[in-house]
Amino acid sequence: QVQLVESGGGSVQAGDSLTLSCVVSGRTFRIYTVGWFRQAPGKDREFVAARHWNVANGSLTRYSDSAKGRFTISRDHARDAAYLQMNFLKPEDTAVYFCAVQMTPRGDFGSWGQGTQVTVSS
Repeated sequence: QVQLVESGGGSVQAGDSLTLSCVVSGRTFRIYTVGWFRQAPGKDREFVAARHWNVANGSLTRYSDSAKGRFTISRDHARDAAYLQMNFLKPEDTAVYFCAVQMTPRGDFGSWGQGTQVTVSS
């Protein structure tokens, strides 16, 4: 089992940057992929970005079309943490952002944090 805690959300202006953090505890050595998702009011949760957790599995990253070129997912291997650097934020990026982990290549993202709110005003 793993536990995830997100932080770093806040209220910013369009064009600003924000970095979200996800600190993971528990059996982190079993994690295969870490991902970021978001859910805007009245909308379904959507994928934002993901990457391998351990270097041994590679460092491949994936991004949604809306995140490509603006967001960067990274890992701090000295800590059990992942980050989402968000640049050139837009009002449509307003959502609760969640991090989640996948324990096997074809498994679900089964462990989730509580989320952190990001609000972007125009």
